[in-house]
Parts: sequence; C-alpha cells; structure tokens
Amino acid sequence: MVDTAAPPGLPQWYICRVSCGAAFAFSRWAHIQVERSHSPESASGYCPSMAGLQILQQPQPCRLAEGDPLVLECRALGNPPPQYQWFRNRRPVEGARGPRLQVQLVTTAERGTYSCRVFNLFHELWSQEVDVEIGPRLFASGAPWQEGDGGRCRWWHCPIAVLGAVATISLFADSPEPGNPNQLYATDKVALLVGNMHYLHHKDLRAPMVDVHALSALLRQLDFKVVSLLDLRRDEMQMAVDEFLLLLDKGVYGLLYYAGHGYENFGTSFMVPIDAPGSYTSAHCLCVQHVLQRMQQRRTGLNIFLLDMCRKRNLNDDVLPQVGALEVTANIVFGYATCADAEAYELSQGELSNGVFVTFLKRWLLEDEKITVLLDKVAEDMGTLELTRGRQALELRSNLSERRALTDPIRSLGRAETSARNLQWAKAHVLPESRHLCFDCGVTVQLGFAAEFSNIMIIYTRILAAPGDITECMAKLTDLPEELDVDLKYTNRESPEELGSPLVPTWSLACPSCCLYSRLCGLQRLRQELTFTVCLQFRYRGVADFVEERRAVSVGRPLIAKLNLSPQDPGTPPTSGGSGSPLSASPPGSWGNSPEENLSPEVHGSHGV
Repeated sequence: MVDTAAPPGLPQWYICRVSCGAAFAFSRWAHIQVERSHSPESASGYCPSMAGLQILQQPQPCRLAEGDPLVLECRALGNPPPQYQWFRNRRPVEGARGPRLQVQLVTTAERGTYSCRVFNLFHELWSQEVDVEIGPRLFASGAPWQEGDGGRCRWWHCPIAVLGAVATISLFADSPEPGNPNQLYATDKVALLVGNMHYLHHKDLRAPMVDVHALSALLRQLDFKVVSLLDLRRDEMQMAVDEFLLLLDKGVYGLLYYAGHGYENFGTSFMVPIDAPGSYTSAHCLCVQHVLQRMQQRRTGLNIFLLDMCRKRNLNDDVLPQVGALEVTANIVFGYATCADAEAYELSQGELSNGVFVTFLKRWLLEDEKITVLLDKVAEDMGTLELTRGRQALELRSNLSERRALTDPIRSLGRAETSARNLQWAKAHVLPESRHLCFDCGVTVQLGFAAEFSNIMIIYTRILAAPGDITECMAKLTDLPEELDVDLKYTNRESPEELGSPLVPTWSLACPSCCLYSRLCGLQRLRQELTFTVCLQFRYRGVADFVEERRAVSVGRPLIAKLNLSPQDPGTPPTSGGSGSPLSASPPGSWGNSPEENLSPEVHGSHGV
C-alpha cells in the first residue's frame, strides 16, 4: 500500500518479487506519483486503497438498419469517479456524457467510428474505437429470404427487397475533415419518388417502375430517406406530398421525383394521377409550384424537383393557374426531362424500360458535383442520343447560389427533431414480422414478407415441417382485402418470375425454394388492418382427396398503409393491370436499332395526340 497522505514528491518506481522456494519471478515495473487535489469531488470520494482509472467494459461495433436503436456502453472504475465524453469520428457528440450512448432511432447520419474518453481529476483513458454501420432498412422481415429461420436480413443495395443481399456502404459516409470551411451540410435528406404507370383513362406507361427503382437505389447510397410509390390517385398523391412535407425541416434537402403523365400551362407544371378523367384539368391534378411553396415554408436547405413527364400544353384546361409568389431562397432546382411544349420518351430494352432522362441521370447521380453542374452533364449526355435528338432535351431551371450537392454530408441540428423525423419516415417502412403457423394436422407453415416499393408487398408461404403420413401439402393465400390491387394471376405462384414484375430478375436468385409467392399492390388504399386466410391443402398417404385447413391471419397495416394516404371512400380501383399488373413484353433488340419500335413517348399530351 502506498501512503498517499505523504507529501507529493518525485515519481517513484516499484516492482514486486514473488518467491517460491528457490524459484522467483519479478512483476512489471509500476510508475507511481502522488498528487493532491483540492476539488470537492475528490475530497468526498477519494479512497487511498484504490487509486487510478480502469476501463472495465469496452464499446462494441454494431451493424444497424435505419430506425433501429443504437446503444454503446463504456464502463470504467476509478477514484475519483470517472467522467465520460463520447466521440464520433473523433469529434465530441453533444450531450453524450454518460457511460451509455443511446439513440432511439438511428439514421445513416449516425454512421461512423465511435470512441469514449474516460477521465477524472488525475487520469485519462480512451476506449477502443468501434465502427457503427447503418444502412437503409431492408423491407424483408424475419429471414424470409434465406434457408433456415434465424436472424433478419437488414442490408440492401436497391429499393426493392433484395433477397439475401448485403448492404452497400455509402460512398460518402464519413464526415468531411473539420478543417474544410467551405463544406456545406444538410440537416437531413428526404426523397419522395412517385411513378404513375397504369391509368384508368389514358395510355399506360412502362418506364416509371424501373426509373423509380433505379433512383431509389442511388439516393439511398447518398443517405436519403426514400419513399417510393407507384400508381397513385389524386387524393393519394396529395396525401403522399403532405406526409413528405412532414419529413422536411430547416436545412433538410428535399427531393421530389415524378414520372408519369403531365402537362404545363403558362409555365406551371401539373402531375396527372392515375384516376384523372379523359379530359382532365388542373382541378384533377397536382400543381408542382404549389408543392414548392409548401416546401419553402419548411425552411429547407435545398429543393430539387426532377419531373420526368410531358410538358405539352393542355388544351382542355383554359384556366390561368393562380400560383402565389415564391420566396427568394436561392435554393431551388428544377430538372425537366424535356423542354416546354415537348414530350418525354422511354426506351424499351426487353421487358425493362427506362425513361431517357433517368437512363442518363443514373450515370451521374453519385458524383460529388453541385447539383446544377451534375444536371448539365446529364443534359450533355442526353444530347448524344440520336433517337431523341430534336425531340427531347433536358431543361434546367435554378436559382441555386451555393455549391449544394446531393453528396453533402448530414449534420443534424437537434436530436429531438431528428428522432421525430426518423419515426415518421419509419412508419412507411415497417413490414410484418415473419411468423410460423402451426395447423392441427401437424404442418408448420412459414409466412414471410418483403417489398418492392413502399406500397407493393410480396408475401410467401413455405412448408417448414409436415408429419410423415402427409405426402403432399401447399399453403395458399385467400380472402385478400378488396380495396387492394391484387391480380389473382399473380397470387400463389410457384416462382417469383410468375409474379408479373419486371424487377424480379434483380432479386429472384436469392429466393427460398419450394414457396408460393403473392404480390399485393396499392397498399396505400388499405383502410384497415391487412387480414387474409392461409388455406392449407394437404393429402394423406394412400388417400386421393385433398383435405383443407384454414387459418385467419392479421398482420396490421404494413408499409405505407400506416400513413392513411387513401380517403375513406377511395372510389373505384383499376379494374385491370393496376399498380401491380405486368408490363407487356417489348420486342427484343436494343434501342440502337429499330428506333421506331423501341422508342415511344413516355407521356402524351392531354389532347391525346
């Protein structure tokens, strides 16, 4: 024991010799220096028998999905009692001065390398540095896309349910060096992507599904919170915009992408919903400039509109749009897929079609460039396409005064605002948990879920166990809600390729075997909890007839259904095709030959030319 009551002096060195008979060994040298403190903390808690500081529990690295809780712990023992300060990327985390660092709902903004400084009056220690990886939440739930039933697939690199995929880490995850005074930040990044394909009274489109899918994947790599929706009616589009605006706040980067029918009168752009009548007017559509006004009220840091639609004049609408004056905010960027009074086109490539605009946009979207410079490069590339030269050219309108880029890192202003925004966003991305159904006959059925978009869900059933006297059995979904857009041709299919989605090849390779797949579209129209029946059909050995058992299942309100986008009386849903109907097959060949066969207007004018 060292007498710490002795006057402070020069450092002393100590060593211990341990003997056992003729054998002996020495300990390591210890460096001891007695210091005295006059602080109240040390006077009240100082114990001569326990001096120094020791970390007992180190923080551990973790991988999370957005919306998960983050908990890091660092426990230390010392006298005087230790104090804590957490660091992220070697910069202090504001307010994190306890042994536990906890974030209720994380986003990619919390991704980084964490460490904890532990100190008291006399000593200072640093914990080990640990990496916290955070990716967008995978829509698949409960390990439905892997053999076995352990764990959850939580990482992906594209906006549909990439079955069994591993997350791509953002190219721009690390915070920039603090010494860069010119670096601009977003307090968050939010994107609403809408693609309207299957119209009740107008020509169907092919490209919006693939375009929304491609942009979702890229924007998530840039740390955007993405909500992707297909085939919305007028009221659903309006309510989707309302929910989108709730995610915006001071300094947030907001991006709205729309692909579908549209028009422009007197410089004002209108997005056409799928239930617009044959001779629609502005009363049946959404005004883009009105959306911009509401975004400005949220004091956003950057407002980006990417409009992949026609800008032909609507001769049925002779009303002069009444759009109020916009604020002078110097943060607005409009990227039009085509010029005024022109059409936008899509390129057919087998079963997949991309709009011309997105075909070139996705080449540049991840570049660390000012957004206006990036769109200029897209415009230059579009000008090289012979098929659309003289028909379609990107038009850029902007009053952006700063070097704002989609790659700008996120720096949140306050944890409370961030948590509220995370919770609101997470509502639209919650899938039911995978579950096991045990039937009276002894058969166990696994029920799993995944999503292609925020309003399109895939359900599969798989037989996990069956008694030996049952030779054949299958579990089918029946009694699905009428308000959903469910095509019976795409329910209870034995392979993903039979679901009628052109995106199936991007994820079907990792699908589990021996399943029945069903595709449910239009989840925004779900007004109650999603309930259906699992019908088990099985046959005993030596018996020719099948036997049935039924089990009612309720899985809550999945994905976008939680946001109540559909009014109480949604009207008549699409009778054929709908938001999930298959895209008609395209003739084979590239768009480099047979141009008139592979190039079609993406959006026609309101007069039907």
